[in-house]
Amino acid sequence: MAEAPRLTESASAVFAVLARAGTATRPQLASLAGLSKPTVSSAVAELESAHLAAHSGTASGATGRSAAVYGLGPAAGAVLAVDLGPALTRVRGCALDGTLLAQATGSRDEAADVVREAVFALPDGAPLRSIVVAVGDVPAGEGGVGQRPATAKAGPLFDAMAVALPRGVPVHLENNVNCAALAELHEGAARGRNTFGYLRIGVGIGLGIVVGGHVLRGANGAAGELARLPYPWDEGREPRQDALEEYIGARSLLRRAAEAWPDADGSCPRTAEQLFALAQKGRATARTVVDRHAADIGRLAAAVTAVLDPGLIVLGGSTGADPQLLPGVRAEMARLSWPTEVVSSTVGELGTVVGASRLAVARGVQTVTEAAGAKD
Repeated sequence: MAEAPRLTESASAVFAVLARAGTATRPQLASLAGLSKPTVSSAVAELESAHLAAHSGTASGATGRSAAVYGLGPAAGAVLAVDLGPALTRVRGCALDGTLLAQATGSRDEAADVVREAVFALPDGAPLRSIVVAVGDVPAGEGGVGQRPATAKAGPLFDAMAVALPRGVPVHLENNVNCAALAELHEGAARGRNTFGYLRIGVGIGLGIVVGGHVLRGANGAAGELARLPYPWDEGREPRQDALEEYIGARSLLRRAAEAWPDADGSCPRTAEQLFALAQKGRATARTVVDRHAADIGRLAAAVTAVLDPGLIVLGGSTGADPQLLPGVRAEMARLSWPTEVVSSTVGELGTVVGASRLAVARGVQTVTEAAGAKD
């Protein structure tokens, strides 16, 4: 990884503003950074000299005078976001202004090859500034080279993928549900809502908690690990670890469908997508199974609301995002909890890699600007 040049504090501030804006004139940069025009002119010259900013055109102002427009330069570099999903691996390469530069998708077992494909597609010579890997696990410790998932849940897959990561680039792990919650906050169903819960229901279950516009990770990075809620919890039954995830997850949903499926209804659905499609068509058994699933999710949402009072719950995941669940979840919430808005995800299956990309960009900008003041 090419080291970022040392910048003055003012150049660092202007670079961060330019990365957020994408393109801007010097007067716009001065306004956004809260700096004087002469200071911004000097900072832009410094960034141009380091190839971190480049002239990208002109814009006409209200008075008819034209102003130079600047964007990020070739030395600003790129970042990589990796979603190690339960079935698919998705990778995105982005510039530090968020522009998509490369993407690749493959099976879970092809994770290393998918990463190599995306890295190879990045612009030649663009230094890689940071890598964020979204895992279905609790990240262990702070970011940096050598970081691994905290448990064995995602460890083997991470190790298999890690051999394809470029050496010397900081690697930061983040929980996949937290990444999806960030995507909902900035681009999805929670835009304009700084506090909410993102409830993911699929093969597994999880909760992304956003408070004041920031993800709540907890003391051990395990906030929102709903699979660890004690279940079952009644007389004569002993709770087991991850038993709630086993009960609500997609595998148990399909098992319940198989147990209830009459021969007269033909072949039992083998996937959750098939089950929901049949329910949409009005097939009675499928509808009954889906309605029960909605009630179970509603009870889980009520438990989340009792602890967090988030005001908004966004339902996501391979089964949770289906709008057919909304009436049942809302009805159970109304029965068990106080008023809380419940909506379906709008970022869909790309939410995790989109959120990871945002984190990677933020980390990449930090990598370039963290030496600020060294020349002051």
